[in-house]
Amino acid sequence: MSHLLPTYARANLAFERGEGAWLVSTTGERYLDCHCGVAVNALGHAHPVLVEALKAQAEKVWHVSNLFRVPDAERLAARLCEASFADLVFFCNSGAEAMEGAIKVARKYHAANGAPERVRIVTFEGAFHGRTLATLAAGGQKKYMEGFGPPVEGFDQVPYGDLDAVKAAIGPRTAAILVEAVQGEGGVRVGTPQFLRGLREICDQNGLLLVFDEVQTGMGRTGPLFAHQRVGVTPDVMGIAKALGGGFPVGAVLCSAEAGKGMTVGTHGSTFGGNPLAVAAGNAVLDVMLAPGFLEAAQHKALLLKQRLAAVADRHPTVVREVRGEGLLLGLACVVPNNDLITALREEKLLAVAAGDNVVRILPPLIIDETEIAEAVDRIDRAATRLERAAGAAQGVAPKLEGLKA
Repeated sequence: MSHLLPTYARANLAFERGEGAWLVSTTGERYLDCHCGVAVNALGHAHPVLVEALKAQAEKVWHVSNLFRVPDAERLAARLCEASFADLVFFCNSGAEAMEGAIKVARKYHAANGAPERVRIVTFEGAFHGRTLATLAAGGQKKYMEGFGPPVEGFDQVPYGDLDAVKAAIGPRTAAILVEAVQGEGGVRVGTPQFLRGLREICDQNGLLLVFDEVQTGMGRTGPLFAHQRVGVTPDVMGIAKALGGGFPVGAVLCSAEAGKGMTVGTHGSTFGGNPLAVAAGNAVLDVMLAPGFLEAAQHKALLLKQRLAAVADRHPTVVREVRGEGLLLGLACVVPNNDLITALREEKLLAVAAGDNVVRILPPLIIDETEIAEAVDRIDRAATRLERAAGAAQGVAPKLEGLKA
């Protein structure tokens, strides 16, 4: 009997070690990891730069609290600002905390401007911003909010991609617009450049802050370091986490000096946020990701993977109806139940993760190589064939196994 609170439907599978894009189970089986702890392990497993950084810091100091300066936190903040629109950074421990902090920044900005009634935030159907009470309300998905009492007030949801609906939702109490450039959990739905640029214009016209949730899309996952950079849109506030620590828990709120002017001493805090171990991991991740050519190489591999997945979809239209996504945040929109494909992939020793809209997310590490991409596509191809055979597809004739070659 497990003493863990049963809030997860865990697979009966555990891992004892990993290297690069591979995980080894406690029974000795090797799995190709296109799950990455839900887009967290962007540099794969046991990356030597990350391992060395944590080893070195572990022998120095683990935690001192934010009542003292943490020089490496200051360094990480400066590097994030240099690589983005931001002037200021607040460190926390998770994506949900980052988005909770971003909501507070947006509301406090208007209070500092003498308009404390401006607290409402326009959000989008299909969004996922975390599991705190406020971020659940921002996401608006009833299946996650059921049983937790009245939703936190202050969020107005509209259809994703609908600029007219955004404009109609804005009133005198509106403070901000909160958006994901790509809705990962919501089904790998990509915001168009027109939509995202339109949000910036609406914010500028109405004195609102534009808040990006880049918890999943940030840190190179969709191509550039941050997804909004792909379309040339500058937010006022941004939440990041997941890949920022390469597997070590760390999140951050980034904002412009103007947007953050209300966050003065005592307005927010986090006991563990930005502690020495966390920022050592974050700095090591940036050491790797900001090295010349790294993000460009990841984008090349992403294009290769997306093209080959499209070929799989063409060969298996009774299993996959569409390939979606940007960079290495890709989704297979399924004809069959998405969990059936995930199970078939696991039987082929490949790990993937479900998303909304009956989608399977394919989230390999950014360090995956072309041979491993070919192997991943072969396994996805075999899993689709497995499902076709089980369903008696192609008029009862078992389809051929056709793996793709590098």
